Amino acid sequence: MDAQQTLDRALQRGRTSVEQRMHRLRTNAWHIGQCAVAAGVAWFVAADLLGHDIPFFAPIAAVLCLGTSYGQRLRRVVEVTLGVAIGVFVADLFVVQFGSGAWQLAVVVAASMSVAFLLDASRLFVTQAAVQSIVVTTLLPDPNAALTRWTDALIGGAVAVVAATAVPRAPLRRPRLQAAVVVRKIAELLRGASEVMRDGEVEPALELLSDARATDVLIRELQDASDEGLSVVASSPFRLRHREPLRRMAELVEPLDLALRNTRVVVRRAAVAAHRGEPVPRGLTVLCGELADAADRVAEELENDRMPSAAQPALVAVALTTAQVERTHDLSSEVILAQARSIVADLLRITGMGVIESTDALPPPSG
Repeated sequence: MDAQQTLDRALQRGRTSVEQRMHRLRTNAWHIGQCAVAAGVAWFVAADLLGHDIPFFAPIAAVLCLGTSYGQRLRRVVEVTLGVAIGVFVADLFVVQFGSGAWQLAVVVAASMSVAFLLDASRLFVTQAAVQSIVVTTLLPDPNAALTRWTDALIGGAVAVVAATAVPRAPLRRPRLQAAVVVRKIAELLRGASEVMRDGEVEPALELLSDARATDVLIRELQDASDEGLSVVASSPFRLRHREPLRRMAELVEPLDLALRNTRVVVRRAAVAAHRGEPVPRGLTVLCGELADAADRVAEELENDRMPSAAQPALVAVALTTAQVERTHDLSSEVILAQARSIVADLLRITGMGVIESTDALPPPSG
């Protein structure tokens, strides 16, 4: 590899990294805004409505409580709120009686954590109780502010509880859109494999194989999107009607994972055939192209926020075609045919068929 190729790849990786970081920022924009607004509201309630001087713990508690994923948000909001409140409360009482110092700090931390453990709390609960008691004892030891800081913590937690019920619609659509991305990639790889089988060129085959081997991240992103969507409906009473559609989408992760894995096998065997100069029956080339078109139909339905039942006839037609492909004694051709049939069955499951039904839709292959 020459210096120019190395530089080009480095620049490409740099662009990809920037794009990924910007995507992460856009994805988390709602969460950032939600934390910012909750912090401001908590301060406003404590300072302007209740007249507390420097209500430090109100925005701190609000941001700490919201700084968790959707999946655990309501439970974590309550845990963090109670943990912060207990730590602040114990420290407030102790500082009033004994002041602050090294031994006082040790006693306050031990007392806060002990109370938290007695309440059978989680590690997060216990940790927050200890951390907030340290802050009160060391940074804010003013005994005249006793119990005011505790109420500030409760105010911040209450604001966070209200804010946690407000979730955007984007995480509800993301699983379906990410599923469409996976199916589009399956179609792209199948179409590329069809071209490799037709042309028999080694270099494009190796590039396609490299692309196929980098697709694991798509399934991880799909699983994350599915988990996030289910978590949203679990954390917000305003999104309960979306629970069943999201549950059905979550069930698509497994067949999509299988379809992508089987597609990688097709690409690998196509690359092997090209490398060894093995001829591939024209019927397999056509089959992979038709399967790619049917996969695009599935992706189109998903992108339009519909379960892809309308793509089922196209996949059934491809299933019938698999029974008519010319058979050979070459291992690569036989593997490609077997994997293509498996992909059809996997995609039929995505359209709403069951495991047995999708398998029965495939007629026995000829010969």
